Amino acid sequence: MADLDRARAMLRMAHKDFNALIGMQDNPLFADEIFGFHIQQAVEKALKAWLCIHTDTYPMTHELARLLALLELQGIEVNAYWPLVQYTIFAVQARYEEGITELDELIDRKVEILNVHTLLTHVEHAIAVHE
Repeated sequence: MADLDRARAMLRMAHKDFNALIGMQDNPLFADEIFGFHIQQAVEKALKAWLCIHTDTYPMTHELARLLALLELQGIEVNAYWPLVQYTIFAVQARYEEGITELDELIDRKVEILNVHTLLTHVEHAIAVHE
């Protein structure tokens, strides 16, 4: 059973993280760890919103791969979003454990903002279809 109210609420929260990304895009005061955290948070919340369209619950997890796999089990095409799984590390390790002292590559903020925006837009359309 769908939970459209929860889906809309999760998507609103995802947009708050997305807005933080926009604010950090060209600001060198924000480390890539912080930027990556907000990518992860926006994606996690968007995927949970998407799950709410198809089921009344989602797992309490930060693991983006698990959320994508659950969507696939619902028969949903998510191939375009698998590259975002790389941001799972920013959910806990980068924030609460030892942190990420060096990244292999700097985050391309403009590209990742576009990727997150694409996901949010897709989930918005999915919610609209189910209303």
